[in-house]
Order: sequence, then structure tokens, then C-alpha cells
Amino acid sequence: MIKSSLTRRSVLTGAAALLAAPAYSQSATPTTRNTAKFVAQNWQDHFDTLGVAAIVADTGSRALHFWKGDTYHVYPTSVPLTDELTKRGYTEIVRKRVGPDWTPTASQRERFGWEYMPPGPENPLGTHAMYLSWPAYLIHGTHDTRKIGRPSSDGCIGLYNEQIADLFEITPMGTQVRVL
Repeated sequence: MIKSSLTRRSVLTGAAALLAAPAYSQSATPTTRNTAKFVAQNWQDHFDTLGVAAIVADTGSRALHFWKGDTYHVYPTSVPLTDELTKRGYTEIVRKRVGPDWTPTASQRERFGWEYMPPGPENPLGTHAMYLSWPAYLIHGTHDTRKIGRPSSDGCIGLYNEQIADLFEITPMGTQVRVL
């Protein structure tokens, strides 16, 4: 006769470990849990020439695509909460800033009571920001990694701080941008 080592205690311990695993994995490092909707893009479908570089921010698949020469990168992003907050079309990178400060728009101050925020861990722009030619629209980092892969912004495109730092370094001023 084979004696079973399955006890009530081992079942309860195993169940507790399984329940704790998703919470641990979400808090440990950024994941790709929200990247299953990525849709491949080609810069030629959006621009006549590559120019100095090109970015396509695809709000439908929540991904940012970057091309420069033979280099291509794709990053998971946060996107605007609603279609009304989403500005679509063509723009370009007109300014870049490490350690950006943040001034909320008039509507954000009215709706949420938000005030000016200097650079730092509470700043919603994260560690780096690239400003578009559209006023108040940016591609920036975020300290709140839960926002990536979700509709969570008031119009901006957000990336993990580590990824915006990489993109910031390789993106020249004047990079053409299309937001879909």
C-alpha cells in the first residue's frame, strides 16, 4: 500500500502560494501582461520618408513603435483614458527634458485639484519627457508601472521609466510622430 503525502496542511500551503504568486509577480518587475494586442507597424505605412526618425504611437494596441535607420524598437505604453482625450494625427518631437517638472492643465486643476509638481518620484511625468508640437501632449515615463498597457492618461503616451530613458537617448529632435 502506498501512503499519500497529501495532507490538508500541504493543500492549504500550496493554495496560499498560488494565490500569492500573481501579486508577487506584479510587484517585482514590469511585465508584458498587457502587450498581447501589439500590432506590427511599418514606418512606410505612415510617413513618406523616414526623416531623422519616426514614432508611431498606436493607442489601439497600446504600443509605441520607433524607427531610426535600421533600428526598430517597440514599447508597451499607457494611453489616454477616453477617445475624447486622445489627439490623433501627425506631430513631432520639439523638446526633450530629463527630470521634467509638471504643470497640470486648467481642466486637470479644475477636475482634480492638481497643482504644479517638481521633478521627483511623485511626478507623473517620470524621469524623462519628450514634448510634442501639440501643447500639453507628451511622450513620457511613469513611476506608476500599473499604468502601462492600460488606458490611464489625460492624453499623453506613457512608458516605463527604463524604456523612456532608452528611447530618449536615441530619439533626435524633430522626430516625426503619428498618434493613431
